[in-house]
Amino acid sequence: MKLAARVSQVTPSLTLAISAKAKAMKADGLDVCSFSAGEPDFDTPDHIRAAAKAALDAGNTRYGPAAGEPKLREAIAQKLQTDNSLCYGAENIIVTNGGKQSLFNLMLALIEPGDEVLIPAPYWLSYPEMVKLAEGTPVILPTTAATGLRVTAEQIRQAVTPKTKLLILNSPSNPTGMVYTPDEIRAIADVVVEKNLWVVSDEIYEKILYDGAKHLSIGAAGPEIYERTITSSGFAKTYAMTGWRIGYLAGPPQIIQAATTIQGHSTSNVCTFAQYGAIAAYEGSQDCVQQMLSAFTQRRQFILDATNNIPGLSCPKPDGAFYVFINISKIGMKSLNFCSALLESHQVATIPGIAFGADDHIRLSYATDMDSIQKGMERLEAFVRDEG
Repeated sequence: MKLAARVSQVTPSLTLAISAKAKAMKADGLDVCSFSAGEPDFDTPDHIRAAAKAALDAGNTRYGPAAGEPKLREAIAQKLQTDNSLCYGAENIIVTNGGKQSLFNLMLALIEPGDEVLIPAPYWLSYPEMVKLAEGTPVILPTTAATGLRVTAEQIRQAVTPKTKLLILNSPSNPTGMVYTPDEIRAIADVVVEKNLWVVSDEIYEKILYDGAKHLSIGAAGPEIYERTITSSGFAKTYAMTGWRIGYLAGPPQIIQAATTIQGHSTSNVCTFAQYGAIAAYEGSQDCVQQMLSAFTQRRQFILDATNNIPGLSCPKPDGAFYVFINISKIGMKSLNFCSALLESHQVATIPGIAFGADDHIRLSYATDMDSIQKGMERLEAFVRDEG
């Protein structure tokens, strides 16, 4: 059978593959410490689950609007106005099956064959693959420790060609945890406007910030950049709702209408009763967010201290999200070999940096319990010493 050429251009998700292998090893009775999945280990808060159950009892189990339940679209718009200073209404919102589908819908709606999309590296591993599936060309912008693994406005300016159409911006970042400062966001916004580009801002981790770090949505940097900004986010990370698959895209009505048309012919509406849980997430108490952030803060400090005590390893201090991006270049192994050997010999699951465009790094998620983190870091230290 001859498959479509586009399939051969796409790399399967290493994150999902390693997470699946770790789960299979656990099922076989092995004691695996997994730092692989970007999935909070907390239960979805009670008031969110109760709202979904109430929606089930009320019979909200049928097809709904492809763009999402009107009340949820309104709640998202209100949240973006209040928290992000983005002047959106319900007509600017589409509810999607997770943040991932919001980005995929956007690529299909905006990117044409040959269009170039600027992607700072390290990047979330699905960005380049989505661009390829839309028949665009990913243009990777490498960063270094000297810039805090953040791309500069001037670097973006120099990368723009007549074919450049879109910049993907992710802050707080997966996999690095870095956060662009408000001044850096404003400088990038100036380049986007100057070069007449579009920018999609992936803000799925915006509520997970440390040490006073400030998040500025790029669309709030001024009226001109607002017109050229699409915002992607969702409920998975902030509210421990990964399996609920509820994300959204916010932007100009023309783009939202195009994304809705695409979604109408692919998945149609998001699970109806789950959307009522999302409404409760935004309209209910936010104490649950602070409780999770408090736990992440403690775990982050422990994992940073443990990493810095392992000879040959180093990592920048993340200002957001729940990842550390560890430099393994002094160990003398590429990231895939390092992660494979670590999983096989010491039963610790991590993600190789090659998946994110940085083969001399590995990613660890600390969205797991402290006991697993302590045990896993001890095993990581033992592995590095054995290799040394």
